[in-house]
Amino acid sequence: MMLARSLTRRLHCFAPRIATALPKREYGTSGHSREEYSSEKETHFGYESVSEEQKAQKVHGVFENVASNYDLMNDLMSGGIHRVWKDYFVSRIQPRADIKLLDVAGGTGDIAFRIIQHILLTDGGEKSVISSTKRSNADGRSELGQEANDRPLPYEITVCDISQSMLDVGQNRAEELGYKGISWICGDAQKLPFPDDEFDCYTIAFGIRNVVDIEKALDEAYRVLRPGGRIMCLEFSHVKNPLVKWVYDQYSFNIIPAMGQVVAGDWKSYQYLVESIRRFPDQESFKEMIEYAGFRCATYENLNLGIAAIHSGFKI
Repeated sequence: MMLARSLTRRLHCFAPRIATALPKREYGTSGHSREEYSSEKETHFGYESVSEEQKAQKVHGVFENVASNYDLMNDLMSGGIHRVWKDYFVSRIQPRADIKLLDVAGGTGDIAFRIIQHILLTDGGEKSVISSTKRSNADGRSELGQEANDRPLPYEITVCDISQSMLDVGQNRAEELGYKGISWICGDAQKLPFPDDEFDCYTIAFGIRNVVDIEKALDEAYRVLRPGGRIMCLEFSHVKNPLVKWVYDQYSFNIIPAMGQVVAGDWKSYQYLVESIRRFPDQESFKEMIEYAGFRCATYENLNLGIAAIHSGFKI
């Protein structure tokens, strides 16, 4: 049985997506799903049972509340390791020049800015493309000089986030750092406001676990990607080592909410963020969800013993 499942998955990597008996979701001309959040269907908000409608409202509220302190809290909670994870995530994407990329739940611009920096540093060489760039010490990001601004941009990036406050943070940072060519769209991962077959790459970093219905979000990712397009997801995951897991749980549940209260005056939002990590599917289960959405060659890579993981799949 195990051998059969393994062989089936390997074959899926090379098989085109075909019509099946699975239910098909309908989309309007704007790319929005016709389904709305249910006030009766139950889901979870951390460890609390709520309706889909309530979760959508609560998640939106969380990110409206944490937007102004988001980067500071990420640094404090992770000891800065989230920056290393994001750098590595972008290196695994290997974005090429002229890419059309959609970054979902990326309102603060962390991934978009790294994508741009990677492309500019590899597209024709640093001297010819960003010779007048000023480097930033924080993320290796840059403030693009006039010479770079006068050149045609070798990328097209759209950032889509459900929280306008998070987008405001990202837009302000982009202006301060001189990043151009980014479209900032307030939208829902379950109802993306984009046409079919639009993007080469779909990225989402530390956002998929906050979606009300992960399957719908994956369906939308598949829909908006072009054939040959790739989904790349960076998310907190599950630690298998018992000792590491115990230490990680103690830190997560006892330190992070208290830190949120002291720094941001918000215990509940950070308590939810910790609980949402524990409710998210484990690595193998999430890989299977990606495959169920139609993606092929689905893989994952653990970071720091599984505290986070990178999942990938292709629309073939």
